[in-house]
Amino acid sequence: MNNDNLTQEIKEKVKNLIAESYKDLKPQLEKELKSFLETSAEKLERWAILYTHKNISDQELEWLLKSQLDLLSLQSLQSAGISKIKFNTLKNNIVKLILEIILSLIIKRN
Repeated sequence: MNNDNLTQEIKEKVKNLIAESYKDLKPQLEKELKSFLETSAEKLERWAILYTHKNISDQELEWLLKSQLDLLSLQSLQSAGISKIKFNTLKNNIVKLILEIILSLIIKRN
């Protein structure tokens, strides 16, 4: 699995999600997305490989993704006044999207 492909696909699809559902927060979210990908690219690749080889389960991968997103302070979102409910919805949507991307890359590879 190519780390650049994974990172690029995540970037593109999350940007589309932001453009469709979170237009009012687009500048802050794009900044946070860039930061997330810079700090998480290696981990995402490693987790995708572990998942591909069935060394971690769906639930473990989801937990790892959620915990990685939790590590980001998302300070700009908090200062923008995003509600906790909207923030959690956004985070869950990003986790689901990344899971779908990893699954699609695994299927393409096989």
